[in-house]
Amino acid sequence: MFGVARVISLLAALLAAGCAATSAPASVRPHPDAGRVLVVVNTLSSESVELGRYYSLRRGVPPENTLGVNLPVRDEVSSDEFRTKLLDPARAKIRSLPGRIDFIVLTRGIPIRIREGGYSVDGRLAAMDLPVLSITKPEPESIQRSINPYFGKNESFDSSRYGFFLVTRLDGWDLAVCKRLVDNAVNARPAKGLFFFDEAENRKSGGYGALQELMSKAKQILTEKGFRAQLETTSKFLAPGEPLMGYVSWGSNDAAFDREAYRRLRFHPGAIAETFVSTSGYTFGRKDDHWQSLVTDLIAQGVSGVKGYVSEPYTFALARPDILFDRYTSGFNLAESFYMASPVLKWKDIVIGDPLCAPYREL
Repeated sequence: MFGVARVISLLAALLAAGCAATSAPASVRPHPDAGRVLVVVNTLSSESVELGRYYSLRRGVPPENTLGVNLPVRDEVSSDEFRTKLLDPARAKIRSLPGRIDFIVLTRGIPIRIREGGYSVDGRLAAMDLPVLSITKPEPESIQRSINPYFGKNESFDSSRYGFFLVTRLDGWDLAVCKRLVDNAVNARPAKGLFFFDEAENRKSGGYGALQELMSKAKQILTEKGFRAQLETTSKFLAPGEPLMGYVSWGSNDAAFDREAYRRLRFHPGAIAETFVSTSGYTFGRKDDHWQSLVTDLIAQGVSGVKGYVSEPYTFALARPDILFDRYTSGFNLAESFYMASPVLKWKDIVIGDPLCAPYREL
């Protein structure tokens, strides 16, 4: 843990970041929605502070829209620490700002999981002002009370209307990967494809089968809209030989999973993905021996947005690919697209990427 002098030094860097954002090079044009973003950095992590500065500079986020918090630099945090050191300061900061905040960007170094219950920090923070209870058991009554009011919508997000915030995170194996994540979002272009959906032979029945059928539906939607999309229906786990604009698979839950193929996947700037894997967002530290496939690999391989899960979410929480890719290619931004495709709030979900990334907005 850093001493007081180190914290003060990092806070000074944070303030300098705000000043830099106001004097960005001419080549960096502030995003028109930058004022709707709150950037949260952990002052006990130099990487978090630097990444917050980098993102704010690249997007032109106003200096006053950065919040510094003091959290332990580890994956898990207690519910008390989450409330006193993140939720309460974020709520107070948002209320102090003159403009409306719709998006909250968390940076590498902020814990991802709440120790009690295994809930995601991001999910709890997103719904901090929404009077809904967290899911306690994967049963219909418990799930119903946490339904995302933005799920399935087809309109731009407004926190004053929906009562919560769209929280995304800039994270990955290391700081360089995180900065590249930002760069890929800023450099995103409206590529026509390829969108690749990989079915699994061992996921054709029950709830798995119903979810898998949505891959086919997503492929059909994209094809009808003039995009290149491919549905892989063989028993193999494959990596296309070209960069992708969209990707969905069962990852390591596929009986034919090939880790080397998974790590050969490459992406265009602006590409988004979902993998139907229970703990795909379990850690963003370098744990190559984790028993399931991780979204951190896809981030390192160039994806600009991906959804993960910090502990077992069950299939009801997974992003619906038909909604996700339809909304994204219709011009909605990354955060809006993932949240419109996600059925519940205050659960295990975590969305990685710049919320403002929207390569298809001008089509």
